[in-house]
Amino acid sequence: MAGRRRTKLAETGSAFVVVAEMTESMLKSIMKFPLLILALPLTIQAEEALLAVATNFAGVAQQLETEFELTAHHRITLVTGSTGKLYAQIVNGAPFDVLLAADQERPRLLEASGLAVTGSRFTFAIGRLVLASMNANLIGPDLRESLSRGLTGKLAIANPELAPYGFASRKTLQSLHLWDVVRERIVMGENIGQTFALVATRNAELGFIALSQVVAQRGADALSYIEVPEDLHEPIRQDATLLQHGNANAAAIEFLVFLRSNRARAMLSEYGYGLDQRYVD
Repeated sequence: MAGRRRTKLAETGSAFVVVAEMTESMLKSIMKFPLLILALPLTIQAEEALLAVATNFAGVAQQLETEFELTAHHRITLVTGSTGKLYAQIVNGAPFDVLLAADQERPRLLEASGLAVTGSRFTFAIGRLVLASMNANLIGPDLRESLSRGLTGKLAIANPELAPYGFASRKTLQSLHLWDVVRERIVMGENIGQTFALVATRNAELGFIALSQVVAQRGADALSYIEVPEDLHEPIRQDATLLQHGNANAAAIEFLVFLRSNRARAMLSEYGYGLDQRYVD
């Protein structure tokens, strides 16, 4: 597990002062989750929060971390992995304060079991799946055609049992009636990050990865890709939740407020994520 940075103390004050100093967008966001206000401690000092982050979200999470720490008194540390692995670690007592999952099911299970704060769960992003390759000749204008062009090579997907993007990849192939056709050629990454590496290093000719990973990769070695039609799999709704370990951690609570701000949502859009319109300010 990644090391935690030393806490720097800041001036203490009432929770109401801290809320008052937030941007208008952040204030609107927190008012939609009154339980987060109640969770804020009555006195505030600089704190650190440990965030469990689904691998697909690692790139934008690092950008959000930088942006958050520019204005907050707090610090956060990111630990990335497949949603399934992070969930198992939380169940087994890992001291995470927040989970940013790649699905809705694990946050819901954590809330149902009492390991997450009731009422803190919300959809922060809707993931988008793409078929990608380092060989531009394998990516055509149609998804089925692109898959057929790479019939003799390896096809990378994330493990469907651990990674929601892998589950969506398998569902896509099943919807196209191609799962049985290609399953012998499939190589699996434990998470979407490993799957991306298989494609980027040409150890797999084709691979289903997150659109956000393609957006984050710029330059001469950029991947070619085609977006997967959203009707081929269930929406990849990604939920965040405040864990019980962080229920009195101001850094964790304020980061979740920031995640719903206009600035954070704009950054998510830049990385290709869809947004839940129920949470538009």
